[in-house]
Amino acid sequence: MKDLRKIIGKFNKAKVLVVGDLILDQYIWGDVERISPEAPVPVVCANKRNYVPGGAANVANNISALGAKVSLCGILGDRQDPATEMFQHQAKKLGIDTKGVFFEEGRKTTLKTRIIAGHQQVVRVDWEDVHSISQNVKNKLFKYLGDNIKKFDAVIIEDYGKGLLDRELTADIIKNAQCFKKIVTVDPKENNFDCYKHATCITPNRKEAQNAIRYLKMNDRGNLFKVYKETLFTDDDIKNAGEKILEYLQLESLLITLGEGGMWLFEKGNNKRIPTQAQEVFDVSGAGDTVISSFTLALCAGASKLEAAHIANFAAGIVVGKLGTAVTNCAELLKRIR
Repeated sequence: MKDLRKIIGKFNKAKVLVVGDLILDQYIWGDVERISPEAPVPVVCANKRNYVPGGAANVANNISALGAKVSLCGILGDRQDPATEMFQHQAKKLGIDTKGVFFEEGRKTTLKTRIIAGHQQVVRVDWEDVHSISQNVKNKLFKYLGDNIKKFDAVIIEDYGKGLLDRELTADIIKNAQCFKKIVTVDPKENNFDCYKHATCITPNRKEAQNAIRYLKMNDRGNLFKVYKETLFTDDDIKNAGEKILEYLQLESLLITLGEGGMWLFEKGNNKRIPTQAQEVFDVSGAGDTVISSFTLALCAGASKLEAAHIANFAAGIVVGKLGTAVTNCAELLKRIR
């Protein structure tokens, strides 16, 4: 195995395109001192509010924080929507290129508001439209991707099921990336699993992998996908399912994340269980974004799939020790590895 520190030292040379659903995350922080007289719910006395670009933009933020150049491709709602304006403002502050971001009239930009009392999330409120995008906007996306994929070292597909990544667009991205011999990694939505054929890697968590098994079995017309257990409780369950998903989708690799169980990397003829590197866990939200970001950057820097998985495991171990959707940087990563 190469020195992981040398791989991380090459992160700043990578150029990555992130395509996916764009979300604005709002955090309202406060303290609970009493229960409401109107209903048996806590009254949060708010004292701080902040906004963070989320969804695919959180992956872009992770990549930027790790020192690489990143561009974002996706859609936002009306230009007049306050959430649209705030998203653009925050993305600019983070150094994320948004030339591939388009707007759709009459659509809401997805806004997720989390109310946090002390260190505990009390409630989340979502404002969003999840219907399919218009053909006019889709045409703009196809043109941007066709013109620009060749300029990047890797493409990350981030599917949050908000209407952007339909089957046609997903398949086209992977096909274009293959034509230019680019790395393409996918953070998947289980209803589209058969669209991810031939990707460099997909990175489902345990629940997404279980749902993928059900989906692939249901849509397997040729009875070629032979996984009989749909729950992944034991190592044997995970190993069998991972090998079959890898083969069926003709992937270069499959990385199943297992929370406190670490992760399991599958390649043709080889698989490796990697124990967790988390020292303490405050919040797992966004950890999957950190995994796919650091894994992809490591591949761009010439790492093997196994080396990339180890780096991603260290990175995830850092962010779960932070509250809220968090990122890490090369200095923290190098310190943890040492």
